[in-house]
Amino acid sequence: MKNRIKELKDFYMLWITQSLSQLGSAITEFALTLWMYERTGSALSTATLTICTYAPYVVMSIFAGALTDKFDKKKTMLICDLMAAFTTVVVFVLYKMDALTMWHLYLINVFSGLMNTVQQPASEVAYTLIVPKDLYQKTGGFQQLSRSLISIGNPLIAAALYGIAGLDLVIAVDLLTFAVAFAALLFFVRLPEIHDEAAESENVFKLAKEGIVFLKETPLILTVILFMSGVNLIASAFDAVLPALVIPKAGNSVYGAVTACAGVAMVIGSFLPMLLPKPKDRVRIIYLTMLFALGIENFLLAFSRNPCLWCIGQIIGWLFVPLMAANQNVIMRNVIPIDLQGRIYACRNTLQFFTIPIGLFLGGFFVDKICEPFMVQRKDSAFWTFLFGSGKGSGAALMMFILGLSGIVICLASGQIMKKYKYSE
Repeated sequence: MKNRIKELKDFYMLWITQSLSQLGSAITEFALTLWMYERTGSALSTATLTICTYAPYVVMSIFAGALTDKFDKKKTMLICDLMAAFTTVVVFVLYKMDALTMWHLYLINVFSGLMNTVQQPASEVAYTLIVPKDLYQKTGGFQQLSRSLISIGNPLIAAALYGIAGLDLVIAVDLLTFAVAFAALLFFVRLPEIHDEAAESENVFKLAKEGIVFLKETPLILTVILFMSGVNLIASAFDAVLPALVIPKAGNSVYGAVTACAGVAMVIGSFLPMLLPKPKDRVRIIYLTMLFALGIENFLLAFSRNPCLWCIGQIIGWLFVPLMAANQNVIMRNVIPIDLQGRIYACRNTLQFFTIPIGLFLGGFFVDKICEPFMVQRKDSAFWTFLFGSGKGSGAALMMFILGLSGIVICLASGQIMKKYKYSE
């Protein structure tokens, strides 16, 4: 046990401090969502905030991964983290000058997303460098655990801090957590150096092309990625719809509690990859967990008007997500050569996550422009009000139902394709 702890010392240091920084960033993002919704009352406006973060992430990821393979991973992470912290300072200055607008936030999130685009594949490679191969699944569970704790903590902490002192206190906590993570990475975490002279000498476009070629020649990886892009389309639309469903009916505090339940489920689920033995078919695990999640959660939220049932739906929807993510992570790290991981993870980011801004836009657009007006016109219909309620938020419930049907179709159709691929170690 002591040898294992010593062997994973750098992993624990990087994991804990980076998770702390991610918590600080998530608190700020959630508080800004509350700030935005208070001023606009629009699901589409708040969804656009996240779209601006993901847009550069999707568009530039392929080239960012090539940059990651060319340069030192530690320096890349430090520079990107520093620039992301700078954007938080800009938000704070504009807020104190009473000049902060939604357009400022959109532009700032674009820049912050660009920094994350470069930092994320560098971070993935860093974890591969400091974790023994036989511990990929277990450490993947730790990473999912921290993400789950952040999902629980950030809405509750953000709502509390925002209620006490507004964005001032929220941003102060964010910058403090950044400072801790930055210092730990700079002074205490040692990353093994890898030198790929071919990558260092090649231009970014050729390296990006190599990543695309690898995916074409590795249908297992490509199939899993494309399936997850469909899941992300539904999940991101869900994220845009959820505040429009909960806040008009129950307020910000209940919305924070419902959101936190997803994190509770993920904390519980994060122990599954740590405790369960290696599965016989990791691809099948990925497919079945998502079918279970998408096939139940959306319908439960669509047809219920009770916060307790909303919370149960969140738990059902997110319980097996860490197990899915850990299995996908193991497949990626075992199949992809270390010298290609930066650009392949970046290609993964583009293909798997390009549907997130689309889903956010569609979720917000359908609620504001189609589903809510549809339910207003049918406010006297016993059938529609029985299914989805009445008043503001009933259109969001209708949209949840549509997402539930769409999620099942995606899972069943993709499952037929994925059945022919099996993964064994």
